[in-house]
Amino acid sequence: MMAARSVSFDADAHFMEAGMESPLDEDRVHDSFTQLIEEQSQDLNNQAMEMSSLDLEEETRDDVPSLSGAGSCVGVCEDGGDTDPLMEPCWSTATLRVLSSMPSRTIGRSRGAILSQYYNRTMQLCRRRQSRPTVHSFSRSARPSICGYRVETDPANFDKEENKRERLVNNLQNLSESDRVRMLKAIPLNLAEKQELRRLALNKTGRSLSRSEIPCCSQLKYYIIIAFRQSWYVWLSFLSSLQLWQTALKTVSGRFGTGVLSYFVFLRTLLFFNFLLLLVLGLFLVVPQAVRPPTPLSSVHFYGLELLTGAGYFTDSLMYYGYYSNYTLTKTCGNTSDQSSCGFHLSYNMPLAYFFTIGMAFFITCIILVYSMSKSFGQSFRVDRSKGLLAMKVFCSWDFKVTKKSSVRLQSENISAQLKELVAEVNRKEVKSSWLQRLATVSIQILAWTICIGSTAACACAVYYSSEHMHKDLQVRVRSSSNTTESLLLKEASLLALPVAVSSINLLIPGFFNTVAWMEEYDSPSKRNYVAIFRNLMLKVSVLGVLCYHWLGRVAADPGSVSLKCWESFVGQELYRFLLMDFIFTMLDTFFGEFLWRLFSQKVLKKERKPVFDIARNVLELIYGQTLAWLGVLFTPLLPVVQVIKLLFLFYMKKTSLMMNCQAPRKPWRASQMTTFFITLLCFPSFLGAAVCVTYTMWTIKPSDSCGPFRGLNTMFQAGKIWVEQLAKSDQKFKWLLLAHKYLVENPFFLFLAAGIFLIVIYFHSQVVDGQRKIIELLQEQIENEGEDKKFLITRLQDIHEQKRPLSSRRIRGASEESSFS
Repeated sequence: MMAARSVSFDADAHFMEAGMESPLDEDRVHDSFTQLIEEQSQDLNNQAMEMSSLDLEEETRDDVPSLSGAGSCVGVCEDGGDTDPLMEPCWSTATLRVLSSMPSRTIGRSRGAILSQYYNRTMQLCRRRQSRPTVHSFSRSARPSICGYRVETDPANFDKEENKRERLVNNLQNLSESDRVRMLKAIPLNLAEKQELRRLALNKTGRSLSRSEIPCCSQLKYYIIIAFRQSWYVWLSFLSSLQLWQTALKTVSGRFGTGVLSYFVFLRTLLFFNFLLLLVLGLFLVVPQAVRPPTPLSSVHFYGLELLTGAGYFTDSLMYYGYYSNYTLTKTCGNTSDQSSCGFHLSYNMPLAYFFTIGMAFFITCIILVYSMSKSFGQSFRVDRSKGLLAMKVFCSWDFKVTKKSSVRLQSENISAQLKELVAEVNRKEVKSSWLQRLATVSIQILAWTICIGSTAACACAVYYSSEHMHKDLQVRVRSSSNTTESLLLKEASLLALPVAVSSINLLIPGFFNTVAWMEEYDSPSKRNYVAIFRNLMLKVSVLGVLCYHWLGRVAADPGSVSLKCWESFVGQELYRFLLMDFIFTMLDTFFGEFLWRLFSQKVLKKERKPVFDIARNVLELIYGQTLAWLGVLFTPLLPVVQVIKLLFLFYMKKTSLMMNCQAPRKPWRASQMTTFFITLLCFPSFLGAAVCVTYTMWTIKPSDSCGPFRGLNTMFQAGKIWVEQLAKSDQKFKWLLLAHKYLVENPFFLFLAAGIFLIVIYFHSQVVDGQRKIIELLQEQIENEGEDKKFLITRLQDIHEQKRPLSSRRIRGASEESSFS
């Protein structure tokens, strides 16, 4: 009995080791389960005899070191007043018996117990065949105590296991195919035993019912279900194969962590947005205009500088606003003189299509952004305790379907990086500092923010005066009478000065911000990254605000001052130049800031130190470029093509530079909310600002009189109004469209109402997520309190047992002392 008790008490460690070794060692585990159940059954059957005749033996086992199995047990029991009672190695036999009977301490059940339990379930299911209840309500085994199932644990009853198996197979045979599959999935046995049960059930079914006796309708139904299921699996596999850069992202995550991974995931998200813009604009604007092109103007030679400036050869092309027609495109009958014999012919109102296509593109993008942001809020702002995630990552993260060596290596690196981040978050402790240290830290941070805000304001002023100087210089060049090729090329090249200056600011100032951040102290790397992102965002927003004023306040307000026949195309060329210069300076930063710095550090400084990937600066560069692309959609319908090409090159260039020239962060940190933060920045400062500028242009600024689909109108907005009025005059049935356009489109209240609805949806979703987070916190606190209650009850049980045997303890202790003196 003493051996039985020791085995039952030490079973946890044995099965923990077995589970850590391999999940395929279930036969050995089940043998150990059977041994444990046999020992517990012996304890239960002999409980009365033990309580009556072995009191002295129990007390001796609790007090005598030679029987306890631990040499320091007596010392701990006598002197351990301050020790945790749950950590004491010297428990009484009654306490050990109660502990071994607890559900959490019963590690598993025998095959006989499992077969008996599911035999009863299948019998109940067979008796209720008429109602056909679902088996989804059957709970899976959570390793409960065997005492809760009223299964006999006498070793003699284990000989009847085969009979139980036979009865379970018979019951499975009587179930339908779907219920049989669900029941087999729910049985907590290993895969080999499940396959054996399924084979026996199918064999019995085949002997009792041949295939020829199955109705044709049932066979056809099963064939259709199997075909549909296989088609669904093939479709899911195809969709998973379409995921862009899946292997590359796993490689980045395994080597550099989730922080750097969030940058590349965000880049892929922007690529999908631009593909969507390209699809909408290409189908409804570019393709119809390319099919019915307008009358070409005088031909212009291609010199190569146009690739940088976007002007010259590309001015009169599908690239820019000025090329598109202001009339209805129709498909005529060709050389047929009688046009009335053509019957129905196609017509396409180009001004109306341009207006509604731009509006629809922004509306679809807004819907997707709001949905992505709300979904990302729900996924990232959850209560994920690092300890709980660490346990899940250790025991549940490996995918056993992976067989290729490269995939195994990627998965192991990915899990290793995530474990490092979780361990770092668990071990991170808040450093307590005095009020003087806190005052010094706050003072340094205020000084750093003052320097950053001052430098941002100085950069905004520099961009403002540079743009004003470039505008005056353009006026001077326009007044000059020289029209030679050299002067025209020099005029186009001078247009690159402002994009180069702005790109230089965007390249150098974030490095200055990083230098200022060295004197600051933050608790975690994530907080440092958020601060850097806010400072870079402040710089980008200031620069873009000044540029929007330059384009819409100077150029669009007075295009005659610089002799612009089509100011929309000029603004589109400006946006093309800014987007291209941003890409060129990003390549220069990657080459000089990462590649050459790595060579200098290794060859000259003789250090193995590599630069760390700057997440804040690179993410804000993406948001800056995407804002330019959204601003240019109205003036340059093909600008998303340039953005798509830029993002594709940028991904492979950044990934190659990251693998060659960068190192992982010294302090691992988990970017649990980075993607949500990036999507939020993309939605509110970036997309909202671009949408406001485009809406302001279409509603208030007068279009050019000699180019574009809106020539001759006071505003671009009037194109929809004129079409609705013509439609209402031609047919009185469409008079309601005039009222709908007046109250829904012309009235800005509808626009504000739609924006308010989106904000309310986001607010309510965030509130629901916040409420769920609070509920989860309360449930986790309740679980912790229940654990403390269990500790308290076990401790009280031990104290009660100690109070019941004071005389016996003294007698045994005195006998042991006399024997030691003798």
